[in-house]
Amino acid sequence: MNALDYAVLLISLLSIAAYGVWQTRGKRSLTTYLKGSGNSSWIVIGISVMATQASAVTFLSTPGQGFESGLGFVQNYFGAPFALIIIAAIFLPLFRRLNVYTAYEFLGKRFDAKTRLLGAGLFLLQRGLGAGITIYAPAIVLSTVFGWPLDFTIIASGLVVIVYTVAGGSDAVSLTQKYQIAVIFAGMIAAFVVLIWKLPRDLGLADAMTVAGGLNRLNAVDFSPNLSSRYTFWSGTIGGLFLALSYFGTDQSQVQRYLSSGSLRESRLGLMFNAIFKIPMQFGILLLGTMMFVFYQFEQPPVYFNQAAWTERAASGDAGEFRRIESEFAGVHARKREQIDRWIRAKRDGDSREADRARSLAQQLQQQSEEIRNQAKAMIPQANPSGDEAGRAKPVSDADYVFITFILGYLPHGLIGLLVAAFFAATLSSKSAELNALASTTTIDVYRNLISRRGSDSQYVFASRAFTVLWGAIAISFALFARLAENLIQALNIIGSVFYGPVLALFLVAFFLKWIGGTAIFWAAIAAQLLVIALYFTLDISYLWYNFIGPGACILLAIAIQSVLPRETKPANSQTA
Repeated sequence: MNALDYAVLLISLLSIAAYGVWQTRGKRSLTTYLKGSGNSSWIVIGISVMATQASAVTFLSTPGQGFESGLGFVQNYFGAPFALIIIAAIFLPLFRRLNVYTAYEFLGKRFDAKTRLLGAGLFLLQRGLGAGITIYAPAIVLSTVFGWPLDFTIIASGLVVIVYTVAGGSDAVSLTQKYQIAVIFAGMIAAFVVLIWKLPRDLGLADAMTVAGGLNRLNAVDFSPNLSSRYTFWSGTIGGLFLALSYFGTDQSQVQRYLSSGSLRESRLGLMFNAIFKIPMQFGILLLGTMMFVFYQFEQPPVYFNQAAWTERAASGDAGEFRRIESEFAGVHARKREQIDRWIRAKRDGDSREADRARSLAQQLQQQSEEIRNQAKAMIPQANPSGDEAGRAKPVSDADYVFITFILGYLPHGLIGLLVAAFFAATLSSKSAELNALASTTTIDVYRNLISRRGSDSQYVFASRAFTVLWGAIAISFALFARLAENLIQALNIIGSVFYGPVLALFLVAFFLKWIGGTAIFWAAIAAQLLVIALYFTLDISYLWYNFIGPGACILLAIAIQSVLPRETKPANSQTA
């Protein structure tokens, strides 16, 4: 990066943060601080919901996912549109009618105080961990690539988001997110345009799609019934439905976004905006990664994209072995490019037999290339073995470094700064929403509910700001002490699936099974949560299925427990606020 890139980066981020602080200065009312001014339009709500869900991991790692395995990851989101429709039709009217600050207040009104605290506690646990991962995942990549001190990167980005979240509350989050998402999409679109422009001049878009499809990067849908396959049509539609129901319907970081509107109609339109654009957005990001895969069939890629780790490991180990792997990889890549050129020429000439022969050879060479890359990945843990649960060293994936490597190597200056700003903007937008939600839940469901029931608005606003700082410090501390980057990035996708199911069941029982009381669902949720954790460590199935197993087990247990308990005719704490 040069001076222009740093100028674009700093101006983009600091101006957005300053705008949020300025526009929301002087917030004193608890309602406006936690829920916003109530005049957010549907487009602001829709963008805020999208920006909260799409962290830097989405924009930094998803292109690498497309590079590594193609479009299949999009199946993860197949259930999301159906979930958003259900939330708009059922969840949202109830939340608005009760005029709650947090989703867990509803549980207190429907069940009792202990069930409310259980829902809030599970949210604070998994979202508190997620906040640390959200800031650490991009920081480890950016600090490695640019040579920035990791601790400085974590602390600097954390302090910026704490300042404007503390200053402006919910409105600051919503106001800044629409500009942050603009920076993000401007950078991603610019990167896609440059990528297509840098493909070989004689390679048309149809030819590029032919290469991607022939090398198994366009298989978007897998109808396999195999439960251990991570992403299939079935796991994405069924498990993804329950995951999206849990996240968008019960996670306070999302609920708080669409409660900021003054009307039910605006909130519903904001959710429908995401129902329409969520899958196309993810598909576009994966397609960017797939086109990078095609690009690197004609340009020599590194054998391992985290070049800083590769160079460090080579210097401390057998440098000759590292050079041998690099040389072998380059040779296979050169032969593969020859076959791809033959394949494309034969296809244009209408010689199907020659095209099939060249494609088959290219596929074989691609398999050899992937085997060599796997050897390279397996060499990295020897320098800093993290291991897995059983203490075995695991190959370190470099998928998260693919996109940033392309940016630094092939984008013009200025645009590099914009893309880096986009990654930080994604981190700040999702993290600010998380901190705002964590502070709101702690203030309303813990502090006001258990410690100070008769405090003033100014007291609760001060408490919320203090809790924002506290959760920000916890997230920064977690990120500073974390050292397993690849495991953490994977954990970001798994933590929600492990913890969301029982929380969703609390709300489903509250909505639809009126005869089940707080005691039954409380103990059922605890038992179901322990069951999901145990199954996660013992079963070899896609993590998406736990989003179905968790609520299913919780509901069945609640029915069984309630059948042996006296029926509750009235919520035990129906006036809890």
